[in-house]
Amino acid sequence: MNGHRLTLKAVPALRLDLRGVLPEALAALGPGEVERLPIGCGRALQPLADWFDIEPFEADEPTLHLHGDRAGLARVDHIGEDLGGGRLVVHGDAGDHLGSGMRGGELQVRGAARDLAGCELAGGRLRIDGDVGAACGSARPGNLDGMRGGLLLVGGSAGERLADRMRRGTLIVAGDVGEHAASRLVAGTLVIGGALRGRHAGWGQRRGSVVWLDAAAARHWHGAPPPGYVPAQADAPVAWALMARDLLRIGADIAASPDAAPGWATLAARLAALPSRPAPARLLGDIGVDGLGEWLLPTG
Repeated sequence: MNGHRLTLKAVPALRLDLRGVLPEALAALGPGEVERLPIGCGRALQPLADWFDIEPFEADEPTLHLHGDRAGLARVDHIGEDLGGGRLVVHGDAGDHLGSGMRGGELQVRGAARDLAGCELAGGRLRIDGDVGAACGSARPGNLDGMRGGLLLVGGSAGERLADRMRRGTLIVAGDVGEHAASRLVAGTLVIGGALRGRHAGWGQRRGSVVWLDAAAARHWHGAPPPGYVPAQADAPVAWALMARDLLRIGADIAASPDAAPGWATLAARLAALPSRPAPARLLGDIGVDGLGEWLLPTG
């Protein structure tokens, strides 16, 4: 069968590692093979059926649903790692490395996620309804390249090192962001709906665009640009029109989602309003590394 519903039996004392448990992989296995599929529990490997009740069901595409209480699922790491297709839905919170290396398909979390969510995301759509921890959309530990494609949506706030070393794709955070947001950003688009809670935003940014949706947060920077950033001497109306059009389309997709959390409607409305607003003010930097990145600040 194409669909599987996994329900966590108990809160694990040791963290579980769910890498390899993907919709397409389970769809290619028989019932007994799914039950015996090894997953990590601490430093050991145990059968999937030891920790999850497994219920197959018919679906139009390879589909996997994870159920359990928030405390339990928050101790499950590597959910959706290297996902290449199909649909994976987490009904609760998720642990570390959610969607790391994801290449395609759709991964949705109806809760929060811990650290390193969407690391090195290369394709597909990753949506997290709640908050995320540190290093969302960044590089895996020891690697040099962060998010490199796809769409990553965060309905809550983000921790430190958001989009560190990001190279491509679109990352949208509805809430606040922590220290070192957009640090060492190489390319891509980062959209921030809330305020900056910490220092060193854009440190070492090379290229790419950071769009601020919150007018109050933007006015803070208008008065005193952050270290390493200077006001642009020219507008870029054509580039902004194209970017605003793309963000408008993303907002329309969010609004049309039948299972979207209530908070997404506000974000969708703010994205939809961008094309009708005046061209934003621009800051360029980080000049300390000869960076050509831009911050786009709303004017009203």
